[in-house]
Amino acid sequence: MKATFTQVRSYERSVQLLMVNQFTINLGFYMLMPYLAAHLSGTLGLAGWLVGLVLGVRNFSQQGMFLVGGALADRFGYKPLIVAGCVLRTAGFATLGLVESLPALLAASAATGLAGALFNPAVRAYLAADAGERRVEAFALFNIFYQAGILLGPLVGMVLTGVDFQVTCLVSAAIFAVLSVVQIRSLPARRADDGPEPGRESRERVLTQWRGILANRPFLLFSAAMIGSYVLSFQVYLALPLEVRRLGGEGEFGTAAVALLFAVSGLSTIVGQTRVTAWCKARMAPGRALGWGLALMGVAFLPLLVATAVPVPDGGPGRWFLAAVPPALAAFLLALGTMIAYPFEMDTIVRLSGERLVATHYGLYNTICGVGITLGNLLTGASLDAAREAGMPAVPWIVLLALGLACAAALFGLHRTGRLAPAVPEPRPAAA
Repeated sequence: MKATFTQVRSYERSVQLLMVNQFTINLGFYMLMPYLAAHLSGTLGLAGWLVGLVLGVRNFSQQGMFLVGGALADRFGYKPLIVAGCVLRTAGFATLGLVESLPALLAASAATGLAGALFNPAVRAYLAADAGERRVEAFALFNIFYQAGILLGPLVGMVLTGVDFQVTCLVSAAIFAVLSVVQIRSLPARRADDGPEPGRESRERVLTQWRGILANRPFLLFSAAMIGSYVLSFQVYLALPLEVRRLGGEGEFGTAAVALLFAVSGLSTIVGQTRVTAWCKARMAPGRALGWGLALMGVAFLPLLVATAVPVPDGGPGRWFLAAVPPALAAFLLALGTMIAYPFEMDTIVRLSGERLVATHYGLYNTICGVGITLGNLLTGASLDAAREAGMPAVPWIVLLALGLACAAALFGLHRTGRLAPAVPEPRPAAA
């Protein structure tokens, strides 16, 4: 960890602040969101479909507005959008803890989603701009702070929610309020070099720029190929916990085994991200690293596929082993595949944008992948249910494996044909 912080200190102050900001954003978000559904259904007594509606509004408002958030960041500068997102999330999270009516809950949920759409593209574009030629390494470090927030947030939230969910909401809102003040005072202003000035002429220019982005075929092909990475990585929250619960039950063991999944995923990234990125950068071009990362994410489901061929013990250590170890190994391989791909993924978006309108490209990319995640999760959940009812538990893991390999093949194809341009010469393998 000392080497990680030494690397962080080697960047400009703005880059350091963006990394700490992302840790804090995830800390505040994940201390609240995992417990929101239980609050809505338990404390407030909402029906299941209403709980789904409140949560769905947040996801829809975030995914649907990423492109707008990115375009606004390119137009008005990165800092105003980052600050606006944090202020809006402050209001949204405080409201979630203070209101009980459905319209107010829907408005608060929409506000928290819109907040993410405002600051996410701006943060990544700002980081890419100020990291310069060290973008890949900067995004590797960024992912460490990102995962650390995800890992710590639910633990803090569990303690606070044990007191009262309202306390969790207000503490989370306070974190975003402090973060807003810190960024207003300390984050330097930063504009996209090609951002248009406000006015009628600029609005026409924005539409022209959007049409240009939508005509950027390599970028769209890359975005489509990367959807699989998000569908696969999200299975840490969907398919893997469901498999653990199916075999391990809903008791203390099942809860501990699910917690193990998140611990394996987060800790492996915190410990290994910078080493994995340095190793990959020394030995392969970005396109090849992306392909191998996606291939490994597909292979991550092999342990679960193999486990379906093993007779399930009625109980005891054998059943516990089958419930915990294959999913934990899958979570580790998914994390490793993400470690390989993520820094090069973020850098490739910048390169495919031609380093112009970077936040808008990030916004469209997030929207495309967000739609893919929604559809992928619906299909994954349905396939898990159907496969178990049909007595064919291996089918979902085969499909997820095939998805990873298909997306990897697409990325290798884009790399070979030079569409992940501008071309970067293949590094020579490092000496053993």
